Amino acid sequence: MKVKIESTRLVKPFYQDTTPLTTSDYVPLSVFDKATYDQHIAVIYAYNPPTQSNADIELGLRKALAAYRAWAGRIGEDSNGNLVVLLNDKGVRFVEASVDYPLDRTMLLKPSPFLLTLHPGVKDVSELVQVQLTRFSCGSMVVGFTAHHRVADGHSSSNFLVAWGQATRGLMISPLPFDDRTIFPPRCPPEVKFQHRGAEYIPKNFKKTYPLIDHDTNDIVVHRVHYTAEFISKLKAKASHNNKRYTTIETLLAHLWRSITRARGLNLSDTTKLRISVDGRSRLNPKVPNEYFGNLVLWAFVTTEVKYLLHEPLSYAARLLHEAIVKVNDDYFKSFIDFATHEVKDDGELVTNTESSSNPILWPDLEVDSWLRFPFYDLDFGGGGPYIFMPSFSPVEGMLFLLPSFLGDGGIEVFVPLFQQSLETFKEICYSLE
Repeated sequence: MKVKIESTRLVKPFYQDTTPLTTSDYVPLSVFDKATYDQHIAVIYAYNPPTQSNADIELGLRKALAAYRAWAGRIGEDSNGNLVVLLNDKGVRFVEASVDYPLDRTMLLKPSPFLLTLHPGVKDVSELVQVQLTRFSCGSMVVGFTAHHRVADGHSSSNFLVAWGQATRGLMISPLPFDDRTIFPPRCPPEVKFQHRGAEYIPKNFKKTYPLIDHDTNDIVVHRVHYTAEFISKLKAKASHNNKRYTTIETLLAHLWRSITRARGLNLSDTTKLRISVDGRSRLNPKVPNEYFGNLVLWAFVTTEVKYLLHEPLSYAARLLHEAIVKVNDDYFKSFIDFATHEVKDDGELVTNTESSSNPILWPDLEVDSWLRFPFYDLDFGGGGPYIFMPSFSPVEGMLFLLPSFLGDGGIEVFVPLFQQSLETFKEICYSLE
């Protein structure tokens, strides 16, 4: 199924009152922006017909960019060499494409390299947002969206996408973004209470030692798993211990961590680590508005030996996850602000610990991005929300994505990239409650 590119161009913000909402020349990147992935993240939406015209969707995009002006800029430096987003309105990439066949839903539901043809490439891109509208002969439309992670996290990006839909439908954008990245001042004197070296930042010369694994990166397969609400309920009951119940994400990740570790065939003496993103908006005191536009995410790190992970009950892994996530609180976020402002700036040998952006293999570890609470399904151009929302094809072994089920049944979809040899075992045990 060949995707034909019909046109590609830059589109710029449309200021209805001819005046930009911001008057400065740039937006400084916060310590959280600098700590995250220096890359584009790509997602895919699929819509049933009838859909709005490309012209209407483009105009809506331009109106949304007027409110979220940073997306139309470029990453650069200020006069002191600090990373910033230049508010130069150079625009975002807008691509129109077509396919002379009906949309086969199974091609979307089974992650494959075909998904990469449904959005612009993400390597060496100067634009901070890219959009591709692909029309199929049946009238269906697929929207491919890529955004630079240094500008905004998933929470902020989903708010922008909702605003794009509102603008396309002729509605006022509400709420408007809270666009002030200077609200995270370091304390004086700084109070670095936690160990951030080796967590968010690592030495430049750090080399991760991978175990000897007889696999090629071409053998990585992305498998989609659907967990029903009923299965998750049973899993949570199984994980409960001494009247302690764990959250859905703590329970499901405990199950996945155990299942993937067993499928990988790790030695009992091996150590495995799980890393999960934690949103700071509700954890900081005072709380940061949900409309905050930018990155406000740190990570919880959990480490254990394989023998304990597999031989202890499910509640063991759930407890480890719970304790690690709870620790990423107001104190932790403020300690990181102090560390990143003072110690990172003074130590030129530290770099961000965003390994999966450059390493296609996380074995024996896992990294998790949860999109369960983001309103991605609310991107409505006028014909209703999408029937599918999903990440693009991302074959990074051990990098998991969690998002609400396509079926709207309260279930969860998990995208699991593993080596083919591990995947067969994983399929056999991923639904087991034993």
